[in-house]
Amino acid sequence: MVAIVGRPNVGKSALFNRLTESRRAIVADVEGVTRDRLYEETEWNGRRFTVVDTGGIWEGDDDSLLAMTRAQAILAIEEADVLVMVVDGTTGITAADEDVAKILRRTRKPVLVVVNKAESKRADVPVFYSLGLGDPIAVSAIHGEGIGDLLDAVVERLPADDIPLATEKPAPIRVAIAGRPNVGKSSLVNWLAGQERTLVTPIAGTTRDVVDTVVTRGKQTYLFLDTAGLRRPKQVREALEAKTVQRSLSAIREADVVLLVLNAVDGVFAQDQRIAGQIESHGKATVVLINKADLIKGTTVDLQRRVREELRFLSYAPVLAISVLTEWHLQEIWALIDEAYAAYTRRLTTHQVNQLVEEAVHLNPPPASKTGRQLKIYYATQVSTKPPHVVLFVNDPELSHFSYERYLENRLREVADFRGTPIRLTLRARTHMRRGATGS
Repeated sequence: MVAIVGRPNVGKSALFNRLTESRRAIVADVEGVTRDRLYEETEWNGRRFTVVDTGGIWEGDDDSLLAMTRAQAILAIEEADVLVMVVDGTTGITAADEDVAKILRRTRKPVLVVVNKAESKRADVPVFYSLGLGDPIAVSAIHGEGIGDLLDAVVERLPADDIPLATEKPAPIRVAIAGRPNVGKSSLVNWLAGQERTLVTPIAGTTRDVVDTVVTRGKQTYLFLDTAGLRRPKQVREALEAKTVQRSLSAIREADVVLLVLNAVDGVFAQDQRIAGQIESHGKATVVLINKADLIKGTTVDLQRRVREELRFLSYAPVLAISVLTEWHLQEIWALIDEAYAAYTRRLTTHQVNQLVEEAVHLNPPPASKTGRQLKIYYATQVSTKPPHVVLFVNDPELSHFSYERYLENRLREVADFRGTPIRLTLRARTHMRRGATGS
């Protein structure tokens, strides 16, 4: 573990992106963009290690959000094996740099002083010898200068690689936690992780980056993606917030399961419906969580019914009333995630699909069109998963009506246990079948 630390706005996130060859961290020329810890694996000269990006460290500020950001950085320092202190070569040593150096000296861990923005003519690298943390390394995170030397120095200071190679583990279930700002997403991540993994404040928009959290329960590993709150497009004015929205939408696209968090007190907003539409359009397994449901009068059954009516296009998603604050019903989330993922990845044999479709048609035949013609389904097969995709070979796809396709989809979900995942149906004319597929 290699932690990148330093005062605000010295280029820590730019260096993180450069070392990991990614664009995970949001980079902007303002202080305090990074707040939570970001983790990403990288490799250099045959050694794999994890790089951690942190928020800026500074002393003597009572602001709760700034203090919490500093606390996240301190946690990264405690768990790291090598510390990379980033300074700005164009400004010289500041009081804040000296404060960070004091913290790092007390750890007695290997520390590398990295002088960023060294491409500037104003950069003064030798002055940083006075921090007493060894030879400073000049780099330019933006232009990539000096990065190889820095990585060489990092690898030299890593602990001996004496950990035996483990057998390959299955990929974790990727779970994105989505919703409007300030509905309790980060608090939920912290509960699932069993630690203060992300900052939680009453301030809407506290989370900016998509924060990855790996959790292992028994033999199953989960990768939780805490996303920034998604606002209405008209409310996304600043370029920084526009970046956070794009990262959140990307996390939804990359997820296996999405936990859509609603606020029971507010009810379902139009923006909740827009987010649900994004989830459905990308074909993601979904669980809807109604947070703060303990504050609502009436039964949870009525509350869940109202939510289902407002989110009809997520009819496949289970709806659970919860309270993150009191931990009410939170344990049930694990089973719902597992169930949704199992449905999302379930593959039926061609025989099973055909049998289910034949039974569905027998119970409810397709209606005749105005011309008297009727849809005939000759053959069905599941062609892929994530989500399950079933192709129906028919006499004429134009004879199909969306209501009958919805019936078939619901029938498949009910009988084959596809609860929690969308099902994609594609109708193809019989001429597109491989010769001999029907046996005729």
